[in-house]
Amino acid sequence: MKQTILGSGGAIGNELAKALHNYTDQIRLVSRNPKKINETDEIFPADLSDSKQIDAAIAGSSVVYVTIGFDYNLKVWRKKWPPFMHAVIDGCTKHKAKLVFFDNVYMYAPSEIPNMTEASEMNPISEKGKVRKQLVDMIFEAIEAKKIEAIIARAADFYGPNVATSMLQETVQKNLAKNKAANWLGGLDFKHSFTYTPDAGRATALLGNTADAYNQVWHLPTDPQTLTGREWTELFASQMNKKVKISAMPSWMLKILGWFIPNLGEFYEMSYQYDRPYFFNSQKFMTRFPDFRITTYQEGVQEVLRG
Repeated sequence: MKQTILGSGGAIGNELAKALHNYTDQIRLVSRNPKKINETDEIFPADLSDSKQIDAAIAGSSVVYVTIGFDYNLKVWRKKWPPFMHAVIDGCTKHKAKLVFFDNVYMYAPSEIPNMTEASEMNPISEKGKVRKQLVDMIFEAIEAKKIEAIIARAADFYGPNVATSMLQETVQKNLAKNKAANWLGGLDFKHSFTYTPDAGRATALLGNTADAYNQVWHLPTDPQTLTGREWTELFASQMNKKVKISAMPSWMLKILGWFIPNLGEFYEMSYQYDRPYFFNSQKFMTRFPDFRITTYQEGVQEVLRG
């Protein structure tokens, strides 16, 4: 049966498409301008803000993966995410498709950030976090009503080859490449987990094709080593043969930079995640799938720099 990616083409969608080819040669890629990742992929152009087109994209699918990323803007999120998820749940219910939602950690209470698990309290203080919690609640309401089977596959902040929206790569790698100081948001000596995108793609495909993984939350495999902002900079600098230069960027600076770079201004309300330890615990996944090999941060940085 066909497995469909709604929101193909991004960093996660591309890695997921590569990984799904190990399970099926019937992969449907859905976005405004989808491009094949595997030779046998089905290209399905669609406007995913249109419920009828969402329904058509889901028809005939056994598993539907949601990896779409709407513009990083609160007004856009409030306007587009809830109706999109309603349409996806309705489509999966109608066509008897399973749902795998690629999620983030915005809905967790700030007190949970130093050790996030699947059981962590959902009590967001940010407006974007409230939108994410709304989506999770919608999915579990549908599960409890026995409308669908679903997985929430959750990742930490991520990094990886050819990723255009990684805070780590934007503030550390790109600055060092220009012989500038890395700009780390918040305290330099707080540990901060990052999920490697190829690992996230492989793990999401594995979960989607594991019958007993459904109707629960999974943290995607992430190196438990965990580095501080200072250590992340040292790691990139050593692999790039650059001098270690780093400065701490206070959160209020995001507001000022947001006048010139809108995405940074939008990130201001999430800056609390950088003023304390941030540990993403994926032990549940590794206990269930002990043979899965997590890419170490050292290996991941080397692959990022290879491009």
